[in-house]
Amino acid sequence: MKFLISVIRVISGFKHKNLVSYIMSHIKRHLIISKLSNGANIFFLSFLCLIFFSCSEFQKIQKSDQLSVRYDAAIKYFEDGDYTKAGILLEELIPIIRGKKEAEKTQFYYAYCHYHQRQLVLAAYYFKNFYQTYPRSEYVEESMYMHTLSLYESSPKYNLDQTDTYKALEVIQLFVNKYPNSKHVDECNDFVDKLRVKLESKAYELAKLYYNLRYYKSAVIAFSNFNKDFPNSNYNEELAYLKIDAQYNLARISVEKKKKERLYKTIQYYENFIDLYVDSRYVKSAENIYDSCVHLIGNIKNT
Repeated sequence: MKFLISVIRVISGFKHKNLVSYIMSHIKRHLIISKLSNGANIFFLSFLCLIFFSCSEFQKIQKSDQLSVRYDAAIKYFEDGDYTKAGILLEELIPIIRGKKEAEKTQFYYAYCHYHQRQLVLAAYYFKNFYQTYPRSEYVEESMYMHTLSLYESSPKYNLDQTDTYKALEVIQLFVNKYPNSKHVDECNDFVDKLRVKLESKAYELAKLYYNLRYYKSAVIAFSNFNKDFPNSNYNEELAYLKIDAQYNLARISVEKKKKERLYKTIQYYENFIDLYVDSRYVKSAENIYDSCVHLIGNIKNT
């Protein structure tokens, strides 16, 4: 335990918060499971020693006055898959080696460090920054693709705000237009299909929400917009029927001077529905609404 306390004191003076947090998390975990066997404790302390000496070596690299030492170490860490340490060194090198031949690769790898650590928003930003800064680089196509991939993977679930999804679609289209023969084109087309399914689900749920809340006028508009935006959707049959029902309910609760017009509109939606979905499971319900509209219009004419 005395050794553990001394290690804590040493690492508390470490420069980079990521490394301190990493080691401290292991120490806290050890304290929680301190009732383990002596063998387990010995194994843990050995592991801690390994981390400690590794970090000491990393500290020496960070403090080196030779840029080549820090640069070579950053590339080595990156190639070994240690993206945390690589990212730390690369971040420190970027402002120092600006204008040097190593600057291009440094920024490119730095963007990748964020991607591999699943910091997708930052990765998208730095990949975009890279291809805008180095438009003639050999990595420009790859960086633009990684920009699209980062945005695609950061797109939220369909029930959340889809601003980032629209942004991803826009960037994907730009990539395909610029590199129509890229090996990534088919994958990008797949991204587009999946993102559009997400937008479709979002639009469907929103339209249904209006209907369920009895905002019938808004529901009718949402159903119409959905059909325009997603003409091949499997939801269109259901929403076409709900559009009839929403319009019918809107007519029923309307003031007298608007009721007749809205009932005729309901009949129009019914006729469009029957033309498209003659064998639909909603036909019987749609016919009942139609009959009710005819009856109500007849009553209006007789008054």
